[in-house]
Amino acid sequence: MTDDTPIHRLERDGRTITLIGTAHVSQESADLVRRTIETEQPDTVCIELCESRLQSVRQKSRWQEMDIIKVVKEKKAFLLLSNLILASFQRRIADRMDIKPGQEMITAVEAAEAAGAQVWLADRDIRVTLSRTWRSMGLWDKLKLLYQLLLSLGEVDDLSQEDIERMKQEDVLNALLEEIGTSQPVIREILIDERDRYLAQKIKDAPGGHIVAVVGAGHVPGIKRYWSSETDLAALEALPPKSRLAGLIKWGLPAAILGLFVYGFYAGGSKAGSDMILWWVAANGLLAGAGALIAWGHPLTILSSVLSAPLTSLNPMIAAGWVSGLVETVSRKPKVRDFESLQDDIRSVRGFWTNKVTRILLVVVFTNLGSSIGTFVAFPMIVRVLQGI
Repeated sequence: MTDDTPIHRLERDGRTITLIGTAHVSQESADLVRRTIETEQPDTVCIELCESRLQSVRQKSRWQEMDIIKVVKEKKAFLLLSNLILASFQRRIADRMDIKPGQEMITAVEAAEAAGAQVWLADRDIRVTLSRTWRSMGLWDKLKLLYQLLLSLGEVDDLSQEDIERMKQEDVLNALLEEIGTSQPVIREILIDERDRYLAQKIKDAPGGHIVAVVGAGHVPGIKRYWSSETDLAALEALPPKSRLAGLIKWGLPAAILGLFVYGFYAGGSKAGSDMILWWVAANGLLAGAGALIAWGHPLTILSSVLSAPLTSLNPMIAAGWVSGLVETVSRKPKVRDFESLQDDIRSVRGFWTNKVTRILLVVVFTNLGSSIGTFVAFPMIVRVLQGI
């Protein structure tokens, strides 16, 4: 086999592994996967999917079972929104190639079941990958990530045929975040290197004497690189602890703000103290409200953002977006049709804003973003008031 062939032969403890590097949006790859499994008749077929991604490509009804309130309360709105944007990007690329997104993985599962082979999920949970990425980023990089994800909603229609050919050979997650990954080596390690190591180890751990592994072509070099080494999967599945600096800011900043308010009233009287509180309320409330407005939130949602942000910004345990998200859920409770149409709605930018499910997620994310910006805007203004005492 040459280096550019999609099929690679590996050995492990006397077992034979046939590694197929696929294009995620290519009918030819799906056909190759089916032929190879039918010919090889393996004991196990490994696929580059986790349980949640497998369900997303196989079960359209799974969205109908989602508890959106639980998502908001468990602080998973951004992760779910990111996952949906990634799914949207791949789905629209697949539409241009006239193939179902993830078809080669669906084909691998179907061919494995027909051959009586065990299906082995080899990829790390997408939520863990996104969470590890999020934890490793600073505020500015998080803003760039959000911008990159939202920008991708409108990029597909502008892609040239050359761009689409490149996408065939790349992981969608990697392609979307390439710019950030280039400037942030830690992020590249999580998105690419860690997953290569994870995939290699999961394939090596798969049962059976003859295994066929189906992965994106972009992961093949990394899997072969890490094939002879052992990887601790538990370490790659664990969420890194939040940095001490993040914890200090989370608790220290509200304490500092409250301390400044007290000092302002003490040293400058009611005028100075009132001015400081006014700046705080205006910056937090108005920018959080602007975030809810950008997300097309209900008027009550926008009002709740304005009223809650100045208070939640001083409480590390509550975020303004959680309040506005719950208000949006109550004010515009998603109906069954919103969940049923979710996969179709995420194909367009407008769909993200008109579907009641994704709108709730946007409300949470943009309200929190507005409140965070408001905090950093208000702080220097409060200090300026103190300097004038």
